[in-house]
Amino acid sequence: MSDSSQLISNIMDERKDNIVPIEDSLRTDRHNNDTSASSGCCSMLLTVLSVILIICTLPFSLIFCIKVVNEYERAIMFRLGRLVKGGAKGPGLFFIIPCIDTYRCIDIRTVSFNVPPQLVLSKDSVTVTVDAVVYYRVFNPTVTVCNVENYTLSTQLMAASALRNILGTRVLSDILADRETISSTMQNTLDEATHPWGVKVERVEIKDVKLPQEMQRSMAAEAEAARDARAKVIAAEGEQRAARSLKEAADVISESPSALQLRYLQTLTTIATERNSTIVFPIPMELFKGFGMNQQTLEN
Repeated sequence: MSDSSQLISNIMDERKDNIVPIEDSLRTDRHNNDTSASSGCCSMLLTVLSVILIICTLPFSLIFCIKVVNEYERAIMFRLGRLVKGGAKGPGLFFIIPCIDTYRCIDIRTVSFNVPPQLVLSKDSVTVTVDAVVYYRVFNPTVTVCNVENYTLSTQLMAASALRNILGTRVLSDILADRETISSTMQNTLDEATHPWGVKVERVEIKDVKLPQEMQRSMAAEAEAARDARAKVIAAEGEQRAARSLKEAADVISESPSALQLRYLQTLTTIATERNSTIVFPIPMELFKGFGMNQQTLEN
């Protein structure tokens, strides 16, 4: 019996705990309804008084009631601090009640700004200075006005932060070579961050990457050494091909003795064209054998 009574008492306590929050919520909802009802009455009264004032001051009141927005602008209107249903107004004419309505115009054209030069430490511990340019536009003026105080400044700060964060995960070679990939990654990051603000980032471009003077000299020396190495390899390949061609020419000349005489005459023609005072007579090596010179002496 004691266990049953204890169980019943626990259930009653739980019910009491649940009843108290329900009563608090009902009291809060009743207060909100009363507040909204009173504010609705005040709004209605102020609206009626404003309309009467406009009618009494016609046609001069039309100067303050009719507003115009351009084709590239949208107007977000508030009535007694609340957003007017129907979304953004414009382009063209729209009507406001001067005493109770306020509005704000938002430019929906594409806007560009320069990201200030950011001093970034890359993944391989190299300090570089990078600046970029960002193109964006407002695609939802209502959300832009209601969700962020200054969307231009917020987008600029977000772009600077994203530039530092993305470049901090890349090595220097990637920053210099893969600018398009970095720009695409930065655009996706900014677009995802600014979407709740009604801002669409259309394009991001990396303008310039500045390296320290010491790093520039090191990279220049490295590039020069690489070019010298490639030049030596190319020269060696050329010498090899020239030697192979000379060997093939010697084989052809050795097969036909008259070819050597023709080559001699061609050489004389070339020398006579360039240097008329120089004449070269080739002496065959076989002539020296009659003077008692051996092959070793001739080779020396």
